[in-house]
Amino acid sequence: MNTLHGRSIMANFRKVPISSLPLPPSSHIVTHNLTPDPVTLSPAEFFSDVLPNKPSLQRRARLLSKESHFSYVNPMPLEFPYEITPPDPPAVIEDKAGYIEQWLSEREARHLYPVSSQIQPSLNKYTSNLRDRKRELIGLSETCLRDCLPHLDVGDAFEVLGNPALAPLIEKEVISTSSPKAEAARQELVDVLSGHAVLMASESSFGPSFAPWSARYSGHQFGSWAGQLGDGRAISIHVTPHPEDAETTYEIQLKGAGRTPFSRTADGLAVLRSSIREYLCSEAMHALSIPTTRSLSLISLPDLPVTRERTETACIVTRIAETFIRIGNFEALSPPSNSFFLGGGQQDADYEALRQLGEWTARRVLKLEGIDWEAGDAWGKELLFDVARRNARMVAAWQAYGFMHGVMNTDNISILGLTIDYGPYAFMDVFDSYHICNHSDGEGRYAYKYQPNMIIYACRALLDALSPLIGAEVAQGNKAVQPGWASSVTPETLVSWRTEGKQLPKVEMEQILEETCAIEYGNLMRKRLGLRRQEKTDQREIVQPLLDMMEAQQLDFHGTFRRLAFFHTGMMKEDDSERMEAFIKGILSGTPDPDRMDHGKVTEEWIAWLDKYSARIETERHGEEWAGEADFDSARHHAAKSVNPRFVLRQWVLEELIKKVEADHDSGKRIMAKVMQMACTPFEPWGAEGDDIPSDDLPAEIREERRLCGLGDKRFLGFQCSCSS
Repeated sequence: MNTLHGRSIMANFRKVPISSLPLPPSSHIVTHNLTPDPVTLSPAEFFSDVLPNKPSLQRRARLLSKESHFSYVNPMPLEFPYEITPPDPPAVIEDKAGYIEQWLSEREARHLYPVSSQIQPSLNKYTSNLRDRKRELIGLSETCLRDCLPHLDVGDAFEVLGNPALAPLIEKEVISTSSPKAEAARQELVDVLSGHAVLMASESSFGPSFAPWSARYSGHQFGSWAGQLGDGRAISIHVTPHPEDAETTYEIQLKGAGRTPFSRTADGLAVLRSSIREYLCSEAMHALSIPTTRSLSLISLPDLPVTRERTETACIVTRIAETFIRIGNFEALSPPSNSFFLGGGQQDADYEALRQLGEWTARRVLKLEGIDWEAGDAWGKELLFDVARRNARMVAAWQAYGFMHGVMNTDNISILGLTIDYGPYAFMDVFDSYHICNHSDGEGRYAYKYQPNMIIYACRALLDALSPLIGAEVAQGNKAVQPGWASSVTPETLVSWRTEGKQLPKVEMEQILEETCAIEYGNLMRKRLGLRRQEKTDQREIVQPLLDMMEAQQLDFHGTFRRLAFFHTGMMKEDDSERMEAFIKGILSGTPDPDRMDHGKVTEEWIAWLDKYSARIETERHGEEWAGEADFDSARHHAAKSVNPRFVLRQWVLEELIKKVEADHDSGKRIMAKVMQMACTPFEPWGAEGDDIPSDDLPAEIREERRLCGLGDKRFLGFQCSCSS
């Protein structure tokens, strides 16, 4: 969808500033239906006691009590370890612990700040008197606004960001025509999404009570049990229904907004580099129809230093999803038995908390069909199978589009089957089925080829966590467990439930995973090849031989598919040999090492494959799949172009962009806005695709578009990132 059309859709809703985004009913708010950390028991207690008297409870790494699903916590992006300054004027500190609590409390956002909007706020806005760092909006996603928050008033944010452009702009100084109302809406947005201001409502306020929170989860990291992990630098700050569908709610979450009880020894911050990567890729994945969390904004905190491999600056990315619940949330409440690990600790199982999380997920999040909740139907297996289907479809899309996640730990696998937690990810360039995008993954556990296997591993971990509950449901004649279901049973009974609950669904779950992934992958690869009819032989005779050729010839994965969108069967005719030769030459130009290629041999291989491909295409020419199309060849061409990206968010593009934004936010944010525009409309003919005009003769902007659609510098092929961010 183009930008103007997207904005016209957003304009159909009454816009409200972020403090006036409505809360859903209490039944739709996760924190009202799960169990809080007992030391932050309610929004009222959090605001009246924790923030003023013992704010360190939010910042100290600690194990939550075993029944807890989350802890209330305020955003507070600060350097860590905290530089707690001595009193001024100097004085003897008798109560050092109390002094630290006071120092932290003074920096908490707990002072009511008046809202300038005339629209009744849904939540009160609070700020800190002693924390007012520079905060700069450098990115705002129109596609995320359009799809998730079309009623959010961002004021003059897009005017402040400027026109998207890759090439330097020669512009006259423009005097802003923004109204005070537009400026206020934008400033409130920046304040809230930078963690400077916090939205809350105590029990005495109108409507539901509300405070920000971070979730507790555990997980397996690189195949080893890691114990409690949790949202170490993610804080959910709002939840609001979509204006067209009250049953669809979106969590608004800040990543990099400071320490939480789950931060362990880390600072709870994120750097500009990693935030840019997540911000862009979330929307790029959505444009490719790959299930994903979304990204709303990018706010730089240029005065906040962050130490990683080098000293960098802080940045906060706002991400949006219907839920951020992961497989690890279930593992935290029903951890594997007899697991030795080196980590921060792990609570004992709490099966009542497991039931609560499972029921909420099954009913409210997954909205499982075919379960009579009033009759007490069992839901454990259906939850497991639904999560398996969703993640199988997700990983099939990863494979079809050459996406590599890099860190498929069980705490990074979404219950909704969304791509989540963008770290050292990469899109395939030169095809290598064993490519490892994460340089911390020395054994290649999460290599491209093994990603489907790792989803099976993650779903087995979910099965293990749910197994006592599933076993109990089976023992009760396939009826749902009730409150207190495991409180008085013997250890032997729990073991038997876990054993049976693990064995019964395992085969069916794995069959669902394998079949769903294979079917979805096959469908996507057929689409990429401009085919619509399902043929059992396609994978063996068309798709796999194509991938084998690409790998052996070191060809660009996406570039090859994009060029194949321009193939038509008429090229196979003998009198069109020059066009065929030019077409194959174009495909072979997608290698970084043309001199190492035996062009005669590989040309023969391509002719043989294209002959089979052409015959397969012809089987559909008069078929019902294309009925109604006036011109079969033209329809195929447009269909294939619409699913094969011209622009791909390659590693070299990201690295170059990050350096430009780090060097100069003013020009860098415009370049980033244009890269986001290209990533959100990747199938457009960017850079005058198909035009033979030499790049040097193109206008500067189009010339840059063409460059960004290329394979890039050889040094970045197979480039690996680290987990650090």
